[in-house]
Amino acid sequence: MKLQSVGIKNIRYPITVREQSGGLQPTVAAIDLMVNLPRQYRESCVSTFIEVLNRYQEEMSNRIFRKLLAEVKERLRADSAHVEMTFPYFLEKKAPASGTPSLMEYTCRFTGGIGPDEDFTLSVWVPATTLCPCSREISAHGAHNQRAEISLRVKYRKFIWLEELIAMAEAGGSCEVFALLKRPDEKFVTEMAYQNPRFVEDVVRRVAQLARRHPAISWFAVGAESFESIHKHSAYAYVTSDDT
Repeated sequence: MKLQSVGIKNIRYPITVREQSGGLQPTVAAIDLMVNLPRQYRESCVSTFIEVLNRYQEEMSNRIFRKLLAEVKERLRADSAHVEMTFPYFLEKKAPASGTPSLMEYTCRFTGGIGPDEDFTLSVWVPATTLCPCSREISAHGAHNQRAEISLRVKYRKFIWLEELIAMAEAGGSCEVFALLKRPDEKFVTEMAYQNPRFVEDVVRRVAQLARRHPAISWFAVGAESFESIHKHSAYAYVTSDDT
């Protein structure tokens, strides 16, 4: 019986990711690494996966994904190879009024495959604030807002930084989210959100516009989920470049 795929799943592994600023950021990734083996090849492949991960640990980025997968595919004589790597990525952000620095965490993912269906994507999940336009319109005082999560997944024709994708996603909300805010910052972000009311539909349209303009992006998918503060349910919208 020919197996569909063989590999390792959800292995936690230390990696180093190159930053746009020029530095290297150590983090820990959850990695799935799979191959489609020929029927006649039955040797254990787990050790090969670990050996290849060790080789590329010092700089794990979309620049070297093709090399990593090509080595796995060649060593195992596989028809195809696929990797999915999810990890936290931290950026220093300064509070908008006080300038107080803090580290903000974002979830990022590299996904790639070589073989008959070769494909490479980058994904980010970014928190944001959304303020309801209709609540602002009908209320004499204030408007309800909530935290939202914006997802951006892209295919690319040339190298693109995670920081660029994060910035695109953050631009879609009513206001950015910060890890640390002083009182003047709280005033700033509250008023900023009030001045920029957006439904989740508005969020995905805005991020889609920015992604479409980026010269490195060949395809994208944008999702936004608003964790409603006055409803039991969430609000959600999704769009891909095929739809725009």
